[in-house]
Amino acid sequence: MQTNLVEYLEISAEKFPSKVAFSDEFKSYTYKDIQNISIEIANRINNLISGKNNPIAVLIDRNALCLCGFFGSLYSGNFYIPIDNKMPEARMKKLLNNVMPKVVLYLNDDKELVDSLNKEYNFCSINLEETSNDVAQVELITKKEIIDVDPAYVIFTSGSTGDPKGIVISHKSVIDFTEWMTDTFGLSSDDVMANQAPFYFDLSVKDIYTTLKNGATCHIIPRKTLMFPSVLVDYINEIKATSLIWATSCFNLVSNSKVFEKKTLNTVNKVILGGETLFGKHLNNWKKYNPNIKYVNLYGPTEVTVDCTYYIIDKEYSDDESVPIGIACKNKEVLLLDDNLNEVPDGQIGQICVRGTGLAKGYLNDNEKTNASFVQLPNSKYPNLIYKTGDLGYKNKEGLIVFAARKDDQIKHMGYRIELGEIERALNSLEIISNAICFYDKNKDKIVCIYVGDENQGKITDELQRIIPKYMLPNIFVVKDELPLNANGKIDRVKIKEEYFK
Repeated sequence: MQTNLVEYLEISAEKFPSKVAFSDEFKSYTYKDIQNISIEIANRINNLISGKNNPIAVLIDRNALCLCGFFGSLYSGNFYIPIDNKMPEARMKKLLNNVMPKVVLYLNDDKELVDSLNKEYNFCSINLEETSNDVAQVELITKKEIIDVDPAYVIFTSGSTGDPKGIVISHKSVIDFTEWMTDTFGLSSDDVMANQAPFYFDLSVKDIYTTLKNGATCHIIPRKTLMFPSVLVDYINEIKATSLIWATSCFNLVSNSKVFEKKTLNTVNKVILGGETLFGKHLNNWKKYNPNIKYVNLYGPTEVTVDCTYYIIDKEYSDDESVPIGIACKNKEVLLLDDNLNEVPDGQIGQICVRGTGLAKGYLNDNEKTNASFVQLPNSKYPNLIYKTGDLGYKNKEGLIVFAARKDDQIKHMGYRIELGEIERALNSLEIISNAICFYDKNKDKIVCIYVGDENQGKITDELQRIIPKYMLPNIFVVKDELPLNANGKIDRVKIKEEYFK
């Protein structure tokens, strides 16, 4: 077993030196290219700063050189923080104030931004496009010892409040997860990944490190290609992709486009999803036109290192069902607990809590939030931390965990305790709805539905009444052309609520 993530790169570069490792719309890089560039970046970092386990910020785009920035940071004995180069400057400054990076890595197009930020933060900076890829540079100036519990990266997530939290993940946690992914889904050097998730979203960790671990090839889908499902399907067929490790929102977008009525996927054999609830309607649409693909539903917050449950879908689900999130991944235990952290009986709803190797080290520079979310399991006779996800779930008759809702989406309305997630499942099962979310307006005591679909709200209500009781029907409907997505490709619930309550 490896003790640090760069060992994956070293092993694959030795076995497959001339094979394409990562490509973007501009250039392809072999394993040897990636290794040489990463080591040169590490040398430049170590010429600028001393010590190890320092934060290195990487301003990222859909460019393979950004990945060399990640690996170069790790080679240098430090950890990386992916920062979206297109995020609002105010939010970027919030992140930088938290991180205070020693070095910032960037691409040519971001030079002006970096120069401007540097006046305020006074960090060292390295242009990733000024590396020489010279073989003479590939010996590390200093080989710093990295142990498996050292931090590998920090990914920021906004959570439900919109305040960024930097989640610290160790080498050991990523290695454990990557080994499990490889074994469970049969990944190998024959696989070709089509990367959809941006590199500041933890879902991309699956693409990056399963590629390195297995000597596979990963193509970074161009941003403009992701906007047009028909072009996207053509691209996937052109690169002969075998594995799609995607956000569920992108899967749904392709489903809603009806592109499969005209063309299907020729080489894909695995579709591995995560990030949001998977509804039967979208799964059935994909399966109808692409029946030979293995479909997998994953679940987990960043704090547990990407995912903690999985379900290799092996049965049929109706359009109005949500697909279970399954059973615990290897080396992780998933508990359904009540408010006193006692386990609930099977079939009852409890908060999803997780223990195991994948638990994050906590939140960067925020012990208060860390101590509130990573807590001691009661009645344990030794230190035994669990992470409280804030999500609710239950076990069905097959023993599979089903996601119910966010804990803060449980409301009391008209005397009934209601899970807003149940209403959303019903809405998203309707053919006349493309996408929908619900929230509660406390001031008006109304359930609000924001949706994309048929403007005939009476028709929507009539169809909903066949699925859910009258007391659960939304009181206010607001139709939109589309629902905005946040930086991680999930529905931006914070923005939607802000616009509604203006």
